[in-house]
Amino acid sequence: MAGNESPRGTHSARVDPLTGERTTIVSRRQSRPNLPDGDCPFCPGGLEAPEPYEVRWFANRWPPLPGGRAEVVLYTDRHDATFASLGVGGARRVVDLWAERSEVLGARPDVDYVLVFENRGPAVGATIAHPHGQIYAYDHVPARAATEYDRFSEHGEDPLDAHAPGPDLERLVCRAPGWRAWVPDAATWPYELVLAPDTNVADLPSLDAEGRDGLAALLVDVLNRLDMLFGAPMPYMLWFHQRPFDGASWPSLRVHAHIVPLWRDAGVQRYVAAAELGGGEFFNPVDPVDAAAALRNCVR
Repeated sequence: MAGNESPRGTHSARVDPLTGERTTIVSRRQSRPNLPDGDCPFCPGGLEAPEPYEVRWFANRWPPLPGGRAEVVLYTDRHDATFASLGVGGARRVVDLWAERSEVLGARPDVDYVLVFENRGPAVGATIAHPHGQIYAYDHVPARAATEYDRFSEHGEDPLDAHAPGPDLERLVCRAPGWRAWVPDAATWPYELVLAPDTNVADLPSLDAEGRDGLAALLVDVLNRLDMLFGAPMPYMLWFHQRPFDGASWPSLRVHAHIVPLWRDAGVQRYVAAAELGGGEFFNPVDPVDAAAALRNCVR
């Protein structure tokens, strides 16, 4: 579906005639507060969590997409927790909520794609430290996801198989039952990771109990390794690509997660420069094999 022009000050979907890239203008979000006033709104008893909870979702108060298509997901009631500290049981509750909300949002007639994601740390704009993520439900398939899916169609095979570590396993970081995590051979970010199931499961709702347990265990493992890598909480961006919910047939698609940590060294951010944005080609200062080895060596 194509987005429609909205009144000034709300949401306006536009396509750049020069690049073909899509942008949604959300000028209303310019007035949202950077930091909450007073107590954390995500802690029990707070503005967004008035009742006790283990995991919770609610509609984004400052939505970048209209019509209730932007949600916030709270991972735990513990303000000082990390995703890794949730343990497999706590992480499994988050995975179940991601799957539930993906299914509910994906069933809407005005939704073609559900993107589950997290921005962790002030370096990526997370203004509230309480562990949380978000979900955007698009009325179209975003370009980045569409590009991946074009690769599936173009090659007639699962590109994740070509993307994954070869027989030498030098880029493999760790495994969990039914899942594995690796550093891409053409990683844009120094300690970038991809997490994927061993079998073709198209979306989060389709994961069975074992698949959800494996994903929970792998997330706890890799996010703990990222924090151990430089001995400090690693700022990162995380998102899931899953099959579109547009009613079309998407054979052989496999749900997977991308994790983009921002640091290339302790407290040193990897910045994307003008040549990279202008040229569309990137220069990674850390060899993917070395990155995978460093993460493998991060053990409790």
